[in-house]
Amino acid sequence: MEPTPVAADAAARSPEQQVADILPIEAKPDAARATLDEVPFWFHTFALNRAEGIYTPGAALDHRYRLPSLPADHTGLSVLDVGTFDGFYAFVAERRGADRVLAIDNEQYIAWVKARWGHELEGGEGFRAIAGLLKSIAEYRRLDVFELDQLDERFDLIYCFGILHRVDDPHGLLQRLRDRLNPGGRVLLETHGVPDDDGASLGVLRVPDPGEIYPGDEYVFWEFTSGAIARLGRYAGFGNFEVDDMPVIDGHPRIIGSLTAE
Repeated sequence: MEPTPVAADAAARSPEQQVADILPIEAKPDAARATLDEVPFWFHTFALNRAEGIYTPGAALDHRYRLPSLPADHTGLSVLDVGTFDGFYAFVAERRGADRVLAIDNEQYIAWVKARWGHELEGGEGFRAIAGLLKSIAEYRRLDVFELDQLDERFDLIYCFGILHRVDDPHGLLQRLRDRLNPGGRVLLETHGVPDDDGASLGVLRVPDPGEIYPGDEYVFWEFTSGAIARLGRYAGFGNFEVDDMPVIDGHPRIIGSLTAE
């Protein structure tokens, strides 16, 4: 294979690879290829070796809309990444200077991946593989977000991407996140929105049909207005919800913003 120049035009790379490029791993080619092959299914796209064009084939589609909301500097922060899967955002936090990173996942995605893509997973393979290449000290635990009271620590920043619309009890989830925040901390939240949300429709939740959002995926239970998230957040003890963006991705509205502790 002819090496792909690292400085190549971003348009020559997929949107997923452009996201991956914020965390260049630059493993040796043999190690990059071995890592690529040892994990049967990749959810996140990682830039294993950009010069050789070696990226993991992540199933998660274009997340460029999340990047402007990520803090450029995590120095001194303790970070919790909820629903981490392969750990991309946990490793970004570590790379950007976080003192402590804990990544958790209940690994229910094992059944989801088998049902949707037909791959058998044990859980945590992708995270461990990338952690090995990075020599990361980020901690991974198999833990459900509704079991966060088992932790004896609090965090300055919590990432909660793509989770709120997949749980039975979104208010309960927000309560547990609030309980794990340090004073002045915040939750950076991303979830599914409601079409044509202008920020004025308070308290509206929409329940899509099973499989309506993603064919073969029956686990998207909710679509929220920004006002609904703000109200749920106040019930859970947050001070306010500040919206960063409400993009439409692949025809589906999303909301990304921060819930801050009072």
